[in-house]
Amino acid sequence: MLFLDTASAFSVTQISRYLKELMETDEVLQDVWVRGEISGCKTFPSGHCYFTLKDAEAQLPCVFFKNARLRSSTPELRDGMAIVVNGRISLYERDGKMQLYVDTVELLGDGALFLRFEQLKARLAAEGLFDESRKRSLPSSPGVVGIVTSPEAAALRDMLRVLRSRFPLAQAILCPTLVQGSEAPAAIAHALDMLNEHGKAEVIIVGRGGGSIEDLWAFNEEVVARAIARSRIPVITGVGHETDFTIADLVADYRASTPTAAAAAAVPDINEWRSRLGVLEEELTVSIESYLADQREDLVRIQRDLQRLNPQYQLEQLQQRLDDTTALLQARMEHILSLRIERLKGLALRLHSLSPLLTIARGFAVVRRETDQALVTSTDQVHAGDSLVIQVTDGEIRAKVKQQDS
Repeated sequence: MLFLDTASAFSVTQISRYLKELMETDEVLQDVWVRGEISGCKTFPSGHCYFTLKDAEAQLPCVFFKNARLRSSTPELRDGMAIVVNGRISLYERDGKMQLYVDTVELLGDGALFLRFEQLKARLAAEGLFDESRKRSLPSSPGVVGIVTSPEAAALRDMLRVLRSRFPLAQAILCPTLVQGSEAPAAIAHALDMLNEHGKAEVIIVGRGGGSIEDLWAFNEEVVARAIARSRIPVITGVGHETDFTIADLVADYRASTPTAAAAAAVPDINEWRSRLGVLEEELTVSIESYLADQREDLVRIQRDLQRLNPQYQLEQLQQRLDDTTALLQARMEHILSLRIERLKGLALRLHSLSPLLTIARGFAVVRRETDQALVTSTDQVHAGDSLVIQVTDGEIRAKVKQQDS
């Protein structure tokens, strides 16, 4: 076993500083011009711009600080641009990587990849592959979702997680494929064709995570674009990050900013369904209660109508009317009888005032013929031998007429 003297070993920091000093003392590396094509360009809110300068065989990380950008008045940099930069090369100790600190940028024109992108884009646009009229609507609640991506990709895990959380009723079918490299375009197109041949998927997600323009280039190839265009099943693309845009995105029926967003676009949110069902349940409950209340009112009204049409009710109503009429008739009879009694009393008083009894009481007598009880007021009314009844105050006296004097 070999024992080393650890005291003589260099630390990582010491080695990094040593390499940095070597680079910063090299005259070539401290004032160097490098040409290449921009890839992975990103400008942060701080104003610092980071990108990779590449050619066919190598790549070099670059940082273009805000102050240097303002001094050079360089146009906005983007992926695919061919440029030549001047600056110094040093070591970024924290990450242990070599990078070019840019002072000046001169444009050489659009890079080869960017030109290829624009040429293919123009040709496919002329064929109508990007027309909105040919894009199909996505299914509202697909039962099966097809996924075209790498089985090892973190994007796959993200998409499956979103599908499970948003809509666990949907089944996911993975058609694995390469998503990067020279063989990836044909593999992606084949996976799309396989899912269409299988025929179970109702929507297909084509996706992969972020990367440089080279990493995503498979989705800018014509074979992929045409596979998406001929798909009988609606296709959603979710390639790279929000700022990445590929030919596949232009052809797809729906372009999502990321794979996660693509999964969210493919299926509804079951929680929204639950909330909506809750609202509908409340509305249904209110409607049912309102309907039942109306029915109860109708039932009460019908019961009242039936009660009015019931013969017993009719008899009771007629009986009540008869009672009311009887009471009214009785009241009227009593009133009439009262009037008659009063009138009779008046007549009785008048008759009493004319009564012969009053005359008799004053010492006079009333004479009647016994035969017919006719009142005798003249001698001409009697003849000799007629029997008379003489009424005095305390009784009657019977007499016979002996003779008639006139």
